[in-house]
Amino acid sequence: MQPAVQIKGIREGLLIVIGEGAWEELSADLLEQIDQRGAFLKGARLTFDVGNRVLKAADLGKMRDALSERGLTLWAVLSNSPTTQQTAQSLGMATRLNKPHPEREAKPLNTSVQSGEQAVLIHRTLRSGYSLHFNGHVVVIGDVNPGAQVISSGDVIVWGRLRGMVHAGAGGNTNALVCALDLAPTQLRIADQIAITPQRRGKPQPEMARIKDGQVIAEAWNPKKSDRRGEA
Repeated sequence: MQPAVQIKGIREGLLIVIGEGAWEELSADLLEQIDQRGAFLKGARLTFDVGNRVLKAADLGKMRDALSERGLTLWAVLSNSPTTQQTAQSLGMATRLNKPHPEREAKPLNTSVQSGEQAVLIHRTLRSGYSLHFNGHVVVIGDVNPGAQVISSGDVIVWGRLRGMVHAGAGGNTNALVCALDLAPTQLRIADQIAITPQRRGKPQPEMARIKDGQVIAEAWNPKKSDRRGEA
């Protein structure tokens, strides 16, 4: 049975799928989930998918303000209801997701892809504003700065500091991993799961994030061990 409120990662930010039930209860449930994730979601853009639900300006306005107080932006509402669409538009929100424009795609890097399983090796620091999308594994020898993002259908390995946004297993691969010598991303996703900000304890150390028991966890990463997927 699907939960009444689901949070998923998409290209445009976060997609909030709101199922059947009383709007007041589901709104409270969503805000509670966001509060549990704390500052990890701060700054994210949200898209609501409310299906056939009819929402008035007071409903969306109140939710928009509550999200704004938490540092989040409600910028789009997807709905099959003309009333809800009109309400969202009157509040300055989008009612559809645009297809990515070719000019917005990341420029090719001066690097190479090895034969065999698809992977790209990037020997540079990814600075704020840079967006890398790759259908395979991504290895970065350098830092991923705040404001940069890496989206990969496979694993993401950062031989440096990971401070930006990373999404591994973007095609739904729940076995994907994210590894870094200093794992402190502004946002981390694996498949459709979003990680909760880990608390910094002492000096930075190599860490690996993976999905375990339905949630993303971070643990010590020993680069000498080539695979941790088989562990319980």
